[in-house]
Amino acid sequence: MENIETERLRLRPFAPDLSDLEAMLLVLEDPVSMRFYSRPFDRDGTRAWIEQQLERYRTDGFGLYAIEDRATGEVLGDCGPTIQPVDQERFVELGWHVRPDRQGEGIASEAGVAIRDHCFATMDVRMLISLIRPASTCRRGVWRGSSASDRGEGRCARGWRTPSGRWNDPLV
Repeated sequence: MENIETERLRLRPFAPDLSDLEAMLLVLEDPVSMRFYSRPFDRDGTRAWIEQQLERYRTDGFGLYAIEDRATGEVLGDCGPTIQPVDQERFVELGWHVRPDRQGEGIASEAGVAIRDHCFATMDVRMLISLIRPASTCRRGVWRGSSASDRGEGRCARGWRTPSGRWNDPLV
């Protein structure tokens, strides 16, 4: 996987040596950032989560990227495409997390647009989805900002439960 750069950000694969663990722990252990997950991740959960991304790179050819501040080199979160099953179909989802102290700066939107464009330019995909719970108004705003593209299909589907019973509001 190649690095992707924007004016402020470098999007890069997670380091195989797990050197991104401490930075991602700041994101994934935060109860506010992870409020739409079953629970925040601890160190072991964060390690397993990064290892899952590394496995996705091998099996799917893509996965979440680390979001790095180009000016400081700090890891600010993640953004990228992953395969997600929805109603017995497999879709490419655009997902993201941003460190709590950097939320509200447009980082997720900037990264999302760059990843969206990269997906449509380099992958055989004509549609991206994002699984967003109804109460997640910030994520909905990021998705709407990154989904306005004439290069792929975009539409909104509302309110369904996953096979595990979780409620989602996917913006497809």
